[in-house]
Amino acid sequence: MEEKRCYTVKELQEILGISRPTVYELLKRNEFRWIQVGTKYRISKKSFDEWLDKMMENP
Repeated sequence: MEEKRCYTVKELQEILGISRPTVYELLKRNEFRWIQVGTKYRISKKSFDEWLDKMMENP
């Protein structure tokens, strides 16, 4: 099976343990790459994973 390339807002909520509005705030601040498809947001897995690794190295 091919590895997924995008996360959903709900997946980011679960990964980070944060609220939906907080995820949207991160998107608004362009903390990582994302696209909007209709009314749905898809977050680049690679970009998010790199951001998360960086945040964990420099809390």
